[in-house]
Amino acid sequence: MRVLGIDPGTFNMGLGIVDTDGPDLLMAHMDVLKAKRTLPLAERLNVLYGGILKCIDEWKPSETAVEQPFVALNVRSAMAVGQAQAIAMLAAANRGLAISTYTPREVKQAVTDHGGSSKEQVQEMLRVLLGLREAPASSDAADALAVAICHINAARVRALSILD
Repeated sequence: MRVLGIDPGTFNMGLGIVDTDGPDLLMAHMDVLKAKRTLPLAERLNVLYGGILKCIDEWKPSETAVEQPFVALNVRSAMAVGQAQAIAMLAAANRGLAISTYTPREVKQAVTDHGGSSKEQVQEMLRVLLGLREAPASSDAADALAVAICHINAARVRALSILD
């Protein structure tokens, strides 16, 4: 299974691709798509959409996992991230990929075994789980890798429950 994990944002969008064959996890690719802050929102979303399509076409993931927006006090920011999430889902659907979404808490729980983990804790666990020499420097790319791992773990649990 090759999973494209996406950490949506309207300026920076994290992409992470994780392969699994049995118990092993292997990072295939990570990137951060960047849209100029001076562009209007619609144009930024278009840049990000094109970048996701390019990534899908190049790396050919079998499934996509997208992090759901964290809704805090800033409603405007949460809405913008929701629009970026929609663009990510649309790009995956455009290429016929299965799409799953996960909350930030579910993602942290899957990677660190604690839903309230810090970004640094997530990055360090990614280093360990993926056998990397260094933790991913970009929190956006790290979050995308974590979303992909969350989806792989969820798929493994579903497969076990089918066997019961």
